[in-house]
Amino acid sequence: MNEAHTLKPEAPKRAGAGGLGGVSSDGASEPEVGSYRDRNGAVFYRDGRVFRYVSERALKNWQHLWEAPFFERFRSEGRIVETSLVDPRNENIDLGTWAGVLEHARIPYISYPYEWTFGMLKDATLLHLDLMRGALRADMILKDSSPYNVQWNGVHPVFIDVPSFEPLEKGAPWVGYRQFCELFLYPLMLAAYKGVDFRPWLRGRIDGIPAEEMHALMSARDLMRPGVLLHVAAQNALQKRYAGGRQDMRGALAEAGFSKALIERNVEKLTALVSKLEPARTKTEWSEYDRTHSYEDAELKRKADFVRQAAASRRWRLAWDLGCNTGTFSRIAAEFTDHVVAMDGDWMAIEHLYRREKAGAASKSILPLVVNLADASPNQGWRGAERKGIAERGRPELTLCLALIHHIVITANIPLADFIEWLAGLGTAVVIEFVGRDDEMVQTLLANREDQYSDYHPEIFRALLEAHFDIRAEEALKGGKRHIYFAEAKAR
Repeated sequence: MNEAHTLKPEAPKRAGAGGLGGVSSDGASEPEVGSYRDRNGAVFYRDGRVFRYVSERALKNWQHLWEAPFFERFRSEGRIVETSLVDPRNENIDLGTWAGVLEHARIPYISYPYEWTFGMLKDATLLHLDLMRGALRADMILKDSSPYNVQWNGVHPVFIDVPSFEPLEKGAPWVGYRQFCELFLYPLMLAAYKGVDFRPWLRGRIDGIPAEEMHALMSARDLMRPGVLLHVAAQNALQKRYAGGRQDMRGALAEAGFSKALIERNVEKLTALVSKLEPARTKTEWSEYDRTHSYEDAELKRKADFVRQAAASRRWRLAWDLGCNTGTFSRIAAEFTDHVVAMDGDWMAIEHLYRREKAGAASKSILPLVVNLADASPNQGWRGAERKGIAERGRPELTLCLALIHHIVITANIPLADFIEWLAGLGTAVVIEFVGRDDEMVQTLLANREDQYSDYHPEIFRALLEAHFDIRAEEALKGGKRHIYFAEAKAR
């Protein structure tokens, strides 16, 4: 199943944030619209907590899982979400036709595979395969193979779809293998073997890349690459053989004599294959920003000090860093924030941030995501709610917009007033930088395009900011070429 919204972010406790993250504030239960693909369970929310109804079958599987040593190991390591069986009477929960209720720990901010870097998808894939190994040793298996069942605590992947674990029937095949290929393996191969960005493919089709399309993308030479002949060409041929007919592909696989040992060998080989995959060498425009930004060291320190003073004005629950690049200021915000979502449209910059956080203290507070703000992930899927936009998943209390405005207005051609109004609608405090027309970065953007940006002037920017926010602090940078502001949204 695709459990993309099993664990919603906690709603900020402040004015204007009611209902964010689908949390009911009046004690009533609120069902998760996206939790429908597995008929053996249903997620709902109450008083900021996450619950899941389970069927009699799912409850029996849970009891089996709870006794399995691998489950306790992964749970204690934080790689499976904290989950417990609750007494519905103590929680005043009406079971109806359900057999039981589980409670899950919260995930700070939900994300989707089409917002991840190559490294994030690869690590999520390896987690899934590691869970498969553990389950198989306990005579269990994951019936689903979806990256939407993986979420993040900072840069730590965590598996959230606990009911996906089921006992392994003797001779049964790995029924999630096809889904594994379409949603895990093929996107990684696409980036590694063809240098093609997998994110638009996953965003465009909720069920991933079909074997037929993946096969069409592979050249004759690609068939010699590791895994392509077996997992793409053979998979495509098998699906064509059974497509549109009455033949039972699952039954045919079972009759072929599948054993647990065969599945284990497949998992081991896939682990070795995925471990060696790396993205095709690509350098994007801003991926070296840490060494090529236009600030002198002293000016950069002044900017960092301003951000730190603004962030230190209170403790924040959730912050966004929009246009974060490699996360210099995300790390400053993280000093004063429970959770930071660091977003940038440059996937290589976010990859650098992800790998740096992993190599360091392995932060549990900074979540790096590939998001082009001018074309951010929309509401989509069933009823437009199975996958949610960035604001619907949890609005920030603090938002950093540093060296971003000129890209929004000039590069993306979004009116300045629209952007400021959107920020104000979030109800967030902002640290925002205006880059003037005499700055070399703006001059570069305007060099080869018609200057139709009559709204892009410092006095217009300040007037718009004052209309929606109360300015608490401001400072000129780079000899007045740039100005940075700390402002809080006006009460509505």
